[in-house]
Amino acid sequence: MSKLNFSSPREAARAFTPKLSQFVDSTLYPQIWSDPALSPRDRSLITVAALIAAGHSEELPAHLRRAAGNGVTQDELAAAITHLAFYVGFPGAITASAIANATFSETENN
Repeated sequence: MSKLNFSSPREAARAFTPKLSQFVDSTLYPQIWSDPALSPRDRSLITVAALIAAGHSEELPAHLRRAAGNGVTQDELAAAITHLAFYVGFPGAITASAIANATFSETENN
């Protein structure tokens, strides 16, 4: 199977499941992500941790970039991934670390 050339899995899925994309666009981001009970920075850390724990590596690059945009530093992400290794397993943490390295190397080279 060829690798999709999209910036995020959500973008890739939009053409096949437009109703799902509309639900995400009209509920998740404007309502859930804007709830003042948690800052966008905290939501990003939680989301990155959940994606790593669940093994959803396809969505990780987009959320790592979002986390950085929301003020989470690369050092903090590295510390979070290291911390997660003891709770979700070393293979998942190593995979996440490799993805983070590739994601931020790609960002720095552009």
